[in-house]
Amino acid sequence: MTAPAGLRPDELAAHVGQEVALSDWITVDQTRIDAFAHATGDHQFIHVDPERAAQGPFGGTIAHGFLTLSLLAGEFMTHGGAPHIEGARMVVNYGLNRVRFIAPVRAGARLRNRAVLQSAEPGTGFVQITVANTIEIEGADKPACTAESVFRVYL
Repeated sequence: MTAPAGLRPDELAAHVGQEVALSDWITVDQTRIDAFAHATGDHQFIHVDPERAAQGPFGGTIAHGFLTLSLLAGEFMTHGGAPHIEGARMVVNYGLNRVRFIAPVRAGARLRNRAVLQSAEPGTGFVQITVANTIEIEGADKPACTAESVFRVYL
């Protein structure tokens, strides 16, 4: 299914259960992993030491789970991985539900997000939507991460 280019707030209910966005592929390279380690202080060897990580269970460095998750708020939002709501003045991240890190993301892997609208609940001046995200790893059988994002779309 091709995701809609843009949804009007009054159309959201009709799209519950449907794919509403599919992002471009994004490469998670060692430079990005190292920058995330620096920003968070998480310098565990499986993320930042290619030689030592090569001897571990993943055969090389892997991205932090929270790096993968953070792409939902950044890269995937700007590269087609989140629904576009026409007339939105502002979209605010309201939280997450049911986050799971299913498969490791090896340095150099390419990821994309597939978003399915779970719910759309009107509020005063906004619509609150819940989106089921599946962050896929190119060529892999299992996704890197699944998470439900909750957004308030202010109109």
